[in-house]
Amino acid sequence: MTTRKIALTGIGIALFVALTMCLQVPVFENYYLCLGYLVMAVYCCCVDTVSGTLVGVLGVILYCLLTSGLRGMPGWAAGNVVIGIMLGLAYKAAKKFSSRAVQTLILAVAIVVSVFLGILILKSFVEFLLYSQPMLVRMGKNLYAFVADLVMLILSIPLVWIIDARLAKSSVKLTEE
Repeated sequence: MTTRKIALTGIGIALFVALTMCLQVPVFENYYLCLGYLVMAVYCCCVDTVSGTLVGVLGVILYCLLTSGLRGMPGWAAGNVVIGIMLGLAYKAAKKFSSRAVQTLILAVAIVVSVFLGILILKSFVEFLLYSQPMLVRMGKNLYAFVADLVMLILSIPLVWIIDARLAKSSVKLTEE
């Protein structure tokens, strides 16, 4: 990873934390739309899979340490590893198709699967291990997070395409060739 890439990833982490802390849109009980996922999605798709995953994982860790300590952070961070990797790989696969509709469908399916695996399964399992609650109870509690995160990532698709198109037309290169 180059110095430029590290700095760019650091900016993404800061944006993830800032959007997550400053713009909280409540949806269920104590759950809200995590606007930091917009940053994670843009980085996974427009920078690279590793940077996007780091933005999601380290952004969550920093956010949790600043606001609530370790409560909820290990499972959320682990879930973001799955989401970041799958989203970055899906974007690479989607770019091989010329149809924007097909690209969007590939990303949407990847988002649903990755959030299901990352939040509903992995986050619940980590919390099951940490809190000794039944897995089904944890999955029930994480259902709200699943829906909120899914909505935010689906809503990020048009933003990703807009930024991707602008980057393609500009001389700015976020990735090494």
